[in-house]
Amino acid sequence: MPALLAGIVLIGIAFLAAGRVADTREGLIFEVITLLAGMVGVILVLYGLFATSGRTSGQPAELPKRNRSTPQRVRSANDLLLGAGGLLIATILIVGIALSTGPLWGLLGLVLLLPMVAGCAYLCVRFLRAPEREWRIDLQRLTRR
Repeated sequence: MPALLAGIVLIGIAFLAAGRVADTREGLIFEVITLLAGMVGVILVLYGLFATSGRTSGQPAELPKRNRSTPQRVRSANDLLLGAGGLLIATILIVGIALSTGPLWGLLGLVLLLPMVAGCAYLCVRFLRAPEREWRIDLQRLTRR
């Protein structure tokens, strides 16, 4: 929770400093403050939202014990929904960049979004190749932390 609050404060500072950016020495200092506060703020907000607090620092994480006779997990349509949605968003972003700025910038956008595209494609393929599939979308499982 403290990381989340600190991140929100830093993002606020970044927005305030962005209004003072100018082509002067003082404006350049505000630009650096904007960039650094925004970057650290986003990192802290993401950490505050997604970090697990299950163990204290200094204690090693316990590795899960794997049983070789574990049955395959039934894949739900959540994987397909998330994968297809991510591919659709990536396509919209890349086409928008390419149409507004040119094909070379679209190619740069594709390179930057390549990890997202690969992860979304992996989700779709994992669902389609699963031996047992369930064509039901479970919204509670999608929104659960």
